[in-house]
Amino acid sequence: MNRDKIRLNRFLAMSGIGSRRKCDDLIAGGAVRVNGKVVTEMGVQVDPSTDVIEFDGQRIESAEKPVYILLNKPRRIVTTASDEKKRRTVLNIVDLRQRVFPVGRLDYNTTGALLLTNDGDLSYFLSHPRYEITKIYHVLLDRRIRPIDLHHFQRGIELDGHKTAACRAEEIRIIDNSSFMEVELHEGRNRQIRRMFEVLGYLVKELHRYEFAGLRVNDLREGEWRRLTPAEVNNLKRLVGKYKNDLQEKADKGR
Repeated sequence: MNRDKIRLNRFLAMSGIGSRRKCDDLIAGGAVRVNGKVVTEMGVQVDPSTDVIEFDGQRIESAEKPVYILLNKPRRIVTTASDEKKRRTVLNIVDLRQRVFPVGRLDYNTTGALLLTNDGDLSYFLSHPRYEITKIYHVLLDRRIRPIDLHHFQRGIELDGHKTAACRAEEIRIIDNSSFMEVELHEGRNRQIRRMFEVLGYLVKELHRYEFAGLRVNDLREGEWRRLTPAEVNNLKRLVGKYKNDLQEKADKGR
């Protein structure tokens, strides 16, 4: 076996094209060529030192130095690399020479902690639901929450026929007779916070992701960003390693 070969999706992810799952979609869609031939099957291995790998007609060079950016995403910004409606995206704010992509998504009108990177492996683990990465949100409702409704978050709330995982929800203070909440999630369904409150009869007026995987944006104003420190990058990698080990232990016990 050629030790220099790696899976095509991993090479693309390491080169900043997107997460491994996103790269799988791009490969299946025929957007990737290897040595002039379109590759659509999964599991193909490539040698980055000798193979010519192209995405959308442009050659992809070997992976650049990993970049890790923390952005306090403002309102009315799209969490994608490009937008068919020509709206501003997070990449318009974080204008770097290196190609980076957002880890997961925040809604158009949601603010807060968003990680951008060209480290496809780390992005894969931080965005995969089974790794249960902690996300903490601050939520302003349209009125006071009833104490009984707080228990629904602990028991799970049904969305799309499936209950959400138990999560922590507490009222921090009252603003103009409306509840200002803190909600901690360990999963990431589409528009999950807003939809859970809607099921209980509340409208979310403001939604801010205060923390993602231990990274907080309390030192950044909306629209500001910074590079992660080496210690923060190491913490993320240790966090991912811990989750991987925990899952492996659970799998071993289940055998």
